[in-house]
This record gives sequence, structure tokens and C-alpha cells, in this order.
Amino acid sequence: MSSYPALRLRRPRIAAWSRALHAETVLTPADLIWPLFVTAGDAEERIGSLPGVSRWSITQIVERAREARNLGIPAIALFPNTPEHLRTDDGAEAFNPGNLMCSAIRAIKDAVPEIGVLTDVALDPYTSHGHDGLTDDTGYVLNDATAEVLARQAVAQADAGADIVAPSDMMDGRVGLIRMALEQGGHHNVQIMAYAAKYASGFYGPFRDAVGSRGRLKGDKKTYQMDPANAEEALREVAADLDEGADSVMVKPGLPYLDIVRRVKEHFEVPVFAYQVSGEYAMIEAAAAAGAGDRDTLVLETLMAFKRAGCSGVLSYHAPLAARLLGA
Repeated sequence: MSSYPALRLRRPRIAAWSRALHAETVLTPADLIWPLFVTAGDAEERIGSLPGVSRWSITQIVERAREARNLGIPAIALFPNTPEHLRTDDGAEAFNPGNLMCSAIRAIKDAVPEIGVLTDVALDPYTSHGHDGLTDDTGYVLNDATAEVLARQAVAQADAGADIVAPSDMMDGRVGLIRMALEQGGHHNVQIMAYAAKYASGFYGPFRDAVGSRGRLKGDKKTYQMDPANAEEALREVAADLDEGADSVMVKPGLPYLDIVRRVKEHFEVPVFAYQVSGEYAMIEAAAAAGAGDRDTLVLETLMAFKRAGCSGVLSYHAPLAARLLGA
């Protein structure tokens, strides 16, 4: 390797055009998935702990889908705020073909068929206790019984037109059951994006506000979501989900777990996605509001970090802002 002054590492940084030519990582709107919250009724509902993010009616969700398409964002991810009277211990509303999620999927696919629709497969928006699965008398989340319900939920979403079902519950074996149910239901081309390494994190609070599960959650989710101390375990989780039929895997949360993204990508060489979760979004917004950093710069820098770590794409509430900045 040459040495100074023959080698001047600053030389290619002299101008914007040169920096663009030498960029090792490229971020475009096509790398983004926009998470959206759907609610009953007709009015937009702002979410206090997620400034700038709202729950949208089905009609408004369709408009957001059009907005995503026009910005070059290839897919949206849907999460429902289920009405209170439909939340039960068994979460049966999750597989109701006329539920809020399925109704939104159909409306989007009727109006904007070219947009990809990713759906959350988990029971926390539907249960009265706020857990991702069915519980026994002690409050313990039952694995196998939950996985069977999740398979029914995934098929209902696929029947409505979902392109990707994304089980976020962290039950053992649920990907295999979902894949089998999709095949038996004729949904051979519906993808599974498995939340394979989802950690029991403190960054989920605003999301739980958005789907109405925070105040009702009894206990915590540490018996099924991963311990933040563990990395090798994440590789075992990913391996299991891929063996059971996942097409892609997700690491969640995002920035605190970039090491996991990198290890998964290098070990398996499969499509890896990350979720820049609600707490991460809220921190950027708080920093910008406090004058501690420029919002646009913080958004693009963090999204670039995901791509640099090996992500094929990122779920981010900042997706429309980022797409506008990248398209400018």
C-alpha cells in the first residue's frame, strides 16, 4: 500500500460528485418499508409518543399507500388498533376475515395493487392482556396453541391479499405452521418475513401506544422475546426460521442491534431486514426538537447505517421523509 503523500485518503472527498462515485453503500427509496397504523372510524388519530405519526382510517390508509407508491417506496407494513370491544383473551378477532387489518389490505390492493403489503402476524393488537399469544392461568404465553392461531391469522391476511406475512410473536415453530397453512390454502407465492431475532427491548413503548396494548400488558414479554445479552442465540433463531420456510428475516430493534444484522448477513447470506422501531424514531424526533441534531441528517445517517451493516431494507416511520430527501 502506498504511503503519504502518494496516498492521500482525503483526495476522493474533495467534491460531492467524487464522494458519490466512491460511495460504498447506496440508499434509495426502494430500500424502505413504511409502517402504518390503521384504526376504525374516519378521523386521523395523532399518536402523542410518536410525533408526526398517526393512526389512519381505511380510506386514509389507501391515500398513504398512494403516497408511498409515488415516493418510490415499494411496500408498506400494516398494524391495527383494534377496537376495545373486539379484544379478548383468545384474540379471535385476529383471524376474522372482516377485521380491520383484512379490510385495509383489500382496500389497498383494490386501489393501489402495485404496492407491496406486509402484515403483522401476532396477537397483541387483539388480546385483552396485551401479549403476543394465548396465556394460561398464570399468565404464561402458550407456544403451540398460539402458533396454531397465528397460522389461521396469516391465512386470513393472505386471503385478503397480503403479499408478505411477518410473524412478530417469537413463538417456536410458528414459521413452519404458517408456511404449511399458506401452501394448503393455495398461497404459494405469499412471502414470510420472520421476525427471527426480536429482542425484549425498552424501545417499543410508543408502538404499544399506537396499537393500544401498552396499558393492558400484564407482566413483560421476556419469556418469548430474546434477551438483549444474546447474539449466538439469534443465529439459532434465524436458522430455525429459515429451515421452516421463511423467505427473509428481520432483526428488531434496529440501531442497538446492528452487530446482529451483520452477523446474520455474513452467516446466512439471505435477505435481512431491520425495524427502526418506535423508540428509535422518537429519539431522533426528540433530538431534532431539542436542537441536538438536524433531523434530515440524522434520518439519512441512521438509515445508511442499516444498509452498511447488511440490510436489504428497513422498516422506518421516517420512510416518507427519507424518500423525499433521497429523491431531491
